[in-house]
Order: sequence, then C-alpha cells, then structure tokens
Amino acid sequence: MRVRWLGWAGVEIEASGESLVIDLLGEPEGVLGGSGLSAPLPKVVRPRTEGNALAGLCTHLHRDHADAAALARALRPGAPVLHPGSFGGDDHENLWLLQADGELTARQLPRRTTAPWETVTIGPFTIAAVPAVDGIGDPQVSWAVEAGGKRVIHLGDSMFHGYWWRAAHRYGPFDAVLTPINGPALCFPHCSPPSPYPGALDARQAAVAARLLGAKAVLPIHYDGFHIDGVYHTEPGELSRFLDAAAAEPYEVLTPALGEGLTL
Repeated sequence: MRVRWLGWAGVEIEASGESLVIDLLGEPEGVLGGSGLSAPLPKVVRPRTEGNALAGLCTHLHRDHADAAALARALRPGAPVLHPGSFGGDDHENLWLLQADGELTARQLPRRTTAPWETVTIGPFTIAAVPAVDGIGDPQVSWAVEAGGKRVIHLGDSMFHGYWWRAAHRYGPFDAVLTPINGPALCFPHCSPPSPYPGALDARQAAVAARLLGAKAVLPIHYDGFHIDGVYHTEPGELSRFLDAAAAEPYEVLTPALGEGLTL
C-alpha cells in the first residue's frame, strides 16, 4: 500500500495497481460551507492517478473535504463517492452541508451513503465506515481501509470521542493513522453560542487518539490551512505542537512533503 498526502485532509491510497482518494480538495480558493464565507484554501496537489481512481471517500460533506470538481477529475467514469448519510433536519441545521451536497448533485457523480460500521469492498480495498463525531454535529465517519495486508484509518476532522477502542478492535492494528491536528475554535453562524472546545482534534488529542488506535505510524493532516478571524480560529505552529505531543508516544510520526508517496 502506498499513501500520498495531497494537502489539507486529502489523501491518495494505491494498492495492487488501483487507487482511491479520501477527502479530496482541489480548488485554490473558494467559499466555505454554504455560508458565503470566503477564504483562501490550503495548498494542495492533484492525485498521481487522477482520472482513474476507483472511489472517492468523504468523511463528511463539508466543502473542504468533499470537493465535487476535484472528485470529478480524480474518479474514473462511474466510480462512486462514499459518504455518511443525512441526519435530516432543515437548511439551518445543515448549513455547512448544502454547498458540497449541491455540487455533488450538479456533477451527477454516483453516490453511496454508508452506515456506521458498514464495510464495502471496491477493487483491492476493503473499506469500513467508522463512527466519528463532527465539531458542529454534522454526519461524519472515519474511513478504515485495508489492502495488500496493510491497514490505515483516516480520521477526517473528527473531534475526540469514544469509538477509538472499538475501531482498533474491529479493524486494527493500523499501519498508519491519518489524523487532523489543528484543533480549530469554531464560531459559525448556525452554531450559537459557540463551543470553547476544539472543533477537530488538536495536537495533544491527536497524539492520544493515535495511541488508543494502536498506530504503528501516524501521518498528521488537516493543518497549515484555514484561519478566519472570529469564525475558524487556529494558532500557528500546528505541526511542531503535534511533534512535541507525540514525542514520547510508541509510534513513528511520518511527515512527508506535499505529494510525496509513502510505502507502508
């Protein structure tokens, strides 16, 4: 299995001559959610196998994790986009889901919703939807992927939660855990009053989550990206804080350059 970090939360996984992509982001700048908030997007690179991926996995339908244009370029014709199902509710509840959902529909990409703990096989990949918790209450899963005897789990931008031990028991041990580390403070218009706690794993939480998952190696993702004063607040030095937090942990920390492939 070969893993390539594409920037932000985007990852390409190759095995047995096939590939899939997770949480793909493509455009250099754009609008977040469906709120009208604009911000520069993180630096990204395109998948090596662009145009031939077997599937696109989205941990959740936020625009920076489910970019329809990037998915349309990455996937071979007829390849599905997998994502968690809806929680229902009105447009106010689903404000941050509307843009990505609408763009996927407009692109007419085949879509498949997955239930928590559901497992599917696509080509050489066995893919499991692991329950996760979103910072603003939107549907989210982590993706556990196995191929060629290697196992990885992609945590999207999950908060800290209590599914780590179940995931490790069912799908581990993990050769690599791909975890967010930026720990943003969120103040979105439809989530008021705001929570003071991180909306995604911060450095210390990510270091612990990887340990609970039984990681052999950890690849930090979801950092050096957004910062919007008063809306999506992050602090500089995200990677260095994670390296400090993980220094005494039993796993190896991998920090590939953008677009660099790692063979597990």
